Amino acid sequence: MTTDWRVHYTRWNEYSDLEPELRRQLEQLAGDEKKLEDCFYKPIAFGTGGMRGVMGPGINRINVYTIRKATAGLALHLLEQGTDPAAQKVAIAYDSRADSYTFALETAKVLGHYGLTACLFEQLCPTPLLSFAVRHLGASAGVVITASHNPPEYNGYKIYGADGGQIPPEAAARIFAKIEEAGDELRIGTSEVSALINNGLLQMIGDEVFAAYMACQKQLRLPAAELALRTHQPRIVFSPLHGTTLAPITQGLQAFGFTQVKVVSEQAKPDPLFPTVATPNPEEPESFRLALMQARKKGADLIICTDPDGDRLGVAIRTGPNQHLILNGNQTGVLLLDYLLSQEKQAGTLPAQAAVVKTVVTSEMVRAIASDYGVATIDTLTGFKYIGEKIHEFAQSGAHAFLFGLEESCGYLRGEFVRDKDAVQAAFLLADACACQLAQGSSLHRRLQELYETYGYFREDLVSITYPGIDGLETMTAILAALRSKPMASVAGHRVSSIDDYLHGKRWLSATNESEPLPLPASDGLKYTLGEHGWFCIRPSGTEPKIKLYFGVKDTSEKAALQSLADIKKAVLAYLEQLLPA
Repeated sequence: MTTDWRVHYTRWNEYSDLEPELRRQLEQLAGDEKKLEDCFYKPIAFGTGGMRGVMGPGINRINVYTIRKATAGLALHLLEQGTDPAAQKVAIAYDSRADSYTFALETAKVLGHYGLTACLFEQLCPTPLLSFAVRHLGASAGVVITASHNPPEYNGYKIYGADGGQIPPEAAARIFAKIEEAGDELRIGTSEVSALINNGLLQMIGDEVFAAYMACQKQLRLPAAELALRTHQPRIVFSPLHGTTLAPITQGLQAFGFTQVKVVSEQAKPDPLFPTVATPNPEEPESFRLALMQARKKGADLIICTDPDGDRLGVAIRTGPNQHLILNGNQTGVLLLDYLLSQEKQAGTLPAQAAVVKTVVTSEMVRAIASDYGVATIDTLTGFKYIGEKIHEFAQSGAHAFLFGLEESCGYLRGEFVRDKDAVQAAFLLADACACQLAQGSSLHRRLQELYETYGYFREDLVSITYPGIDGLETMTAILAALRSKPMASVAGHRVSSIDDYLHGKRWLSATNESEPLPLPASDGLKYTLGEHGWFCIRPSGTEPKIKLYFGVKDTSEKAALQSLADIKKAVLAYLEQLLPA
């Protein structure tokens, strides 16, 4: 039976040692039962990547107490492994969001209380650097305090395993059980920082790890880029969107020989309010506003923007004088993949049994290009953690050589010294690709058009529908259940050829009216394939109260593809409206 939210509210309100700022916020909410209920009706969701949410008082918010409880659960999970607690290191990083450093330090204080060694970055850093640090330091786990690209009022807590990847569902479930076991979040034990430093249970991560990470980045470079830069210097505009990537990307581009790099000064410094953007998300065209203004003045060939924790890369490319095209995540991924494959083949270094790993909602154009080079394409569920798992699997089995991983939400990875998406890697790779195109008398825009002419006009889109509050999760679950019970037989005149049900692990084939197993973990979501014409996928977001609808089509021209995309979107959304009452 679910505990009434008032019980938790009373417990917090009567706790005499409540943090002063949380006390002030709680007093401001007094009398607003709707908001109080949302703060206290359930513990904040803990998924496969950890937890993310609005900051504030309550068990359904991100605050020092929910951070401490999550850390206690992680500590209890690690202690079950049976090794000397002090020998188990946990790397801890944080981004530019409000209270990120405070939450990181609280994480260290709880780990130390349990006798585990915390390795805390001396300064804010991008998430991929944390992923690298876990393996570089031989840590048992990693934690990064971030809410990625969410609005300023959000923060979060992501856990990484010893392989440097986000924890998989099985480990997340075990940690969640330990979080529940940890008890009252208001009374989780912590240790003093000075005591932890004196006994070696709190160690600071300095420049050495960053230098090692950047050295690995340099090893990824292909010879063609260095040659191209001798004669052709791309004009690049870069914005870290008030986040963590200013030093890694500017220093890296300079070290790699790029001399025409301009930073958007208004967005260069870390700022938890992200004052120049509505949301610091490089997937959103609005985030490019200032960068585009500067690019048009400078005649820039390339614009790159990263989200605050540096794992997503947004891109715009020059299409003509004072004109730029903002790419979606699929288009950027296609350009990166084409550059990698063409240069590796030309150099004779394309690995045998090479594989590209993408998510099920990433463009099928990836498969078309990879196949042309004899490279396998392997699908995973949405979430880069599954791509990280494939890298680990390849290393164990030797079945494939990992070449590139990508997801449509602007996440990319080439070098497996990181096991999560890495905007720093991707920025360097795309800058190199831009230089090579200029050296050939071409451009990234022209190359993208050539790829469409060669492989077909692929177009994709994403529609997100928000269902906030207490009833949101139930509504989203009901939508998926209704679509399972009353599946679509055709969409916009295209017959459904197959339906993948990720929750039940099966694929239904219309040609035979039979099902076959899907070799993927269980996850709530459905993907409809419409033969060669396209597909759509529906799933609840793992980090936000949203239903996400992904669409992909292929046609013979850009105009035809856009029309087909619009028709399929319209048909699917109309069908969903019929399934559930308003």
